[in-house]
Amino acid sequence: MNAPLKLTDRKRQAIVDAAIAQFRSTGFESTSMDKIAASAGVSKRTVYNHFPSKDELFAQILHELWTSIASMPPPPYDPAKPLRTQLLDLLSKKMAGLQDGYFLDLARVAIAEAIHSPERAQEMVARLSVKEEAVTTWLRAAQADGKLTRADPVLASQMLQGNLKTFAFWPQVTLNQPPLDEKTQRQVVETTVEMFLAYAG
Repeated sequence: MNAPLKLTDRKRQAIVDAAIAQFRSTGFESTSMDKIAASAGVSKRTVYNHFPSKDELFAQILHELWTSIASMPPPPYDPAKPLRTQLLDLLSKKMAGLQDGYFLDLARVAIAEAIHSPERAQEMVARLSVKEEAVTTWLRAAQADGKLTRADPVLASQMLQGNLKTFAFWPQVTLNQPPLDEKTQRQVVETTVEMFLAYAG
């Protein structure tokens, strides 16, 4: 059981949550620290005590986005287990991460700001690329084990993750569609695995 957050930590999280909501509704440039303070129910001074600038607050959002992704590493490749079983597990975990509500909120803010100010999101893009390299590494291990024949690991990684995002990330982030229900999540994962194995297995 997690220990309750201290008051200062609760205020800090309230500020981050308020910033996410404000950035989503009005954009980074149009959001003021006054609005964030009012939305968080704290004083402007409290906001500045935690985050000396709006840029540092946005950097915290990017950090939390990265942390939420990094907390769900793919399981290592296991030569003793069937490839299909492992792929289903790998992509199911990826799907669960993509459909997490807090992750989607963070992603909406980060991607919206990346469109308006690409330089501000360069770190996010670089970190996401590093994170997605973990799936490529898994595929390389399967290929070295002789389980994948035709697939280029880098291309295959992009195809696998991109197929999930087509249904379970981009519609939610760009069109504000709700997360997929569990049945649809399973269907997308299973179909993606079957298509991939038909090509590369």
